[in-house]
Amino acid sequence: MPKRSPRPAANAALTPVPPVAGRHRALVRSGALAVLTVLALTACTGRPRLAPLASGTHERPPATTTHALHRLVDDGAPGAASLTTRAGYPAARYSTAGVADLRSGRTMGPQDHFRAGSLTKTLVATVVLQLVAEGRLSLHDSAAAHLPPGVPAAGDGDRSELRRVTIRQLLDHTSGLFNYTQDPRLSKQLFGKGFGAHRYDSHTPAELLRIALSHPPVAAPGTRYAYSNTNYLVLGLVIQAVTGNPYATEIRRRILVPARLDHTSFPGTDPVLPRPHGRAYSRAGDRRVDATSLDPSRAGAAGEMVTTLGDLNRFFSALLDGAFLAPRQMAQIRNEKGTGGAYGLGLYATRLPCGVTVWGHNGDINGSYARTAGTADGRRIISYRVNTDTLPDPAHGTAVLTAEFCAARRP
Repeated sequence: MPKRSPRPAANAALTPVPPVAGRHRALVRSGALAVLTVLALTACTGRPRLAPLASGTHERPPATTTHALHRLVDDGAPGAASLTTRAGYPAARYSTAGVADLRSGRTMGPQDHFRAGSLTKTLVATVVLQLVAEGRLSLHDSAAAHLPPGVPAAGDGDRSELRRVTIRQLLDHTSGLFNYTQDPRLSKQLFGKGFGAHRYDSHTPAELLRIALSHPPVAAPGTRYAYSNTNYLVLGLVIQAVTGNPYATEIRRRILVPARLDHTSFPGTDPVLPRPHGRAYSRAGDRRVDATSLDPSRAGAAGEMVTTLGDLNRFFSALLDGAFLAPRQMAQIRNEKGTGGAYGLGLYATRLPCGVTVWGHNGDINGSYARTAGTADGRRIISYRVNTDTLPDPAHGTAVLTAEFCAARRP
């Protein structure tokens, strides 16, 4: 979803939640996560093999990482958590600050499920690039050539607008398509004072695309980078048209099942998070509200995924090490030339102050913000999350990466 993705009644009113108490005395748990299995990779097939790790002890997270998480809580997040894994090491590092639930004081657990927002985009991009490698798509194809029947591509059913947009431009956000989540009326329902009355509204991709195409493009295709959830909404439809299956089905078949990402799901219109989970908190107007339950069809292929920190690490480790894409497509997913270094074709690079460059993505949706980054070979990965949807100071989020990849400079 944008940088700005038991059931109550659909017309439930917004319920304020108490402010964070004792934020400077935030609970910290530095614990052990059950030993993760590392993906052994095949060089040619793009399909991961699985090899178990040997048993070993768990590591205590470095003080720099724990301090960086505390800073996110000091900024206003109820809770924060991070997980670091390294290939060839049997231990994982897990750290928390703050709370997962403001009422009970429960801390975030390493197996907690949460909404991952735009981290969904990297999995969608991976499937699209697999289809390119299979010869079923070309990055130069127009988007309009690969839409299911009956899906609008411009006002009044005219597909001219998407005829000018290529698959590559959708992947790297240079299409110029208006970001549907910025439609004033829809934005008020998704994020503003209308959230309480509309949190369980269901939306189809065709409906959301129609909203986007009711606005003029923000730029001519290919002329500049402009992040837009509409791009990946369209790519989800492209996957459906090319394969005959919904994009989520293809992701399960091609990524989740072979990589054993057993805690990742695409809920469609189901508003309930799988257990275990904490609470998610968002701002609606001037009030903090519980946003744990919502209809995620508002995000679709742009951000509906539900996952865990462990599954994020597992996926990005495999992706960066070449388990899912052939070398040519791996070069394409990292290629940021079309955006002046802002974004690849579903990944982006972060250059840290110590000179280290890490690759990953971030995502936010009501009540949740998460980010994953790893070394270019995928051998070292960190994912962190907060249970609110905005970071008041994005630099403090990057500081978590700096603490992990720069401060300790561990092997």
